[in-house]
Amino acid sequence: MNDQSIPAHSRRIPARSTTILSVRHNGQVAIGGDGQVTYGSSILKQDTRKLRKLLNDQVIVGFAGSTADAFALMERFEAKAKDYPGNLPRAATELARDWRTDRMLRRLEAMMIVVNPEHSLLITGQGDVVSPSDGILGIGSGGQFAVAAARGLVRHASLSAADIVRESLAIASEIDVYTNSNIVVEEFPCRS
Repeated sequence: MNDQSIPAHSRRIPARSTTILSVRHNGQVAIGGDGQVTYGSSILKQDTRKLRKLLNDQVIVGFAGSTADAFALMERFEAKAKDYPGNLPRAATELARDWRTDRMLRRLEAMMIVVNPEHSLLITGQGDVVSPSDGILGIGSGGQFAVAAARGLVRHASLSAADIVRESLAIASEIDVYTNSNIVVEEFPCRS
């Protein structure tokens, strides 16, 4: 079945994400995202904040995908983190398990990067919880462009983690039409 056989009023607008990037480097962890919100081929907003601090500002979550879905997942993640205090990987694993197995949650279309001083984790709806070996994670439509730029900058530049995130997101915004250069970055010291 192709899109032409589906009535126009029933077709789903293609979801295009944002770009979120996290980097652990030289005793700092930074996470950043662009501000663009798109609907189909239209830009709806250019200065949306896609990072949220949770648990008394000890955890930062970046999200890509449907905003409403991401907020629902962040609320569930925060509840899991409170159930497993001090154990971010366990909270992430429990959320991923629920996300994959619950009929309603399975329909949520978002991805999350969760960071604190000890951990950087990617959480997906397929039940994945990934901790990168190089400390670099990217999600969204420009995520892989930003990851490639960050890896190059980590290897060949003497920048801070926040500057690497900022520059990498700027590079992604020059390539990916669903990413803009309105960049927000949060950081804190880490135990890397």
